[in-house]
Amino acid sequence: MLNLVEKLIIITNNPLSKEFFNDKYEVQFINGSLMDVLIKVRDLIHKGYVLLTHPLMGSVKPNQTPYKTVAISKLPKDKTDEQSVLVIENSIQTAQKLIKSKPYKKWPEEVLEDFRVIDLELIKSIF
Repeated sequence: MLNLVEKLIIITNNPLSKEFFNDKYEVQFINGSLMDVLIKVRDLIHKGYVLLTHPLMGSVKPNQTPYKTVAISKLPKDKTDEQSVLVIENSIQTAQKLIKSKPYKKWPEEVLEDFRVIDLELIKSIF
């Protein structure tokens, strides 16, 4: 579990995560894909922010769900956190490989809602 004293930013493309965390933390909503979320997180990590949750936590693969919520530190550090860089770069490579080998399906809205709930519950479980 995260140290709840830690100030953090939530990066997500999941409207449920945005709604849930909006009153508690800074939320950066990405109107885009799971890959767009990972790339935004990577860009912030390279600016000194620290990854607080694993980008690929849970058993839902990146090519199975279009939603992702990730927590990073609220304030950047003076230097880039090497562990965060390693984790996000490996996560991006894994996601790209899985999406390329088995692209997203066109899911009906009720399945998309299930994916939004799963993503939210995964991130909530660390608090």
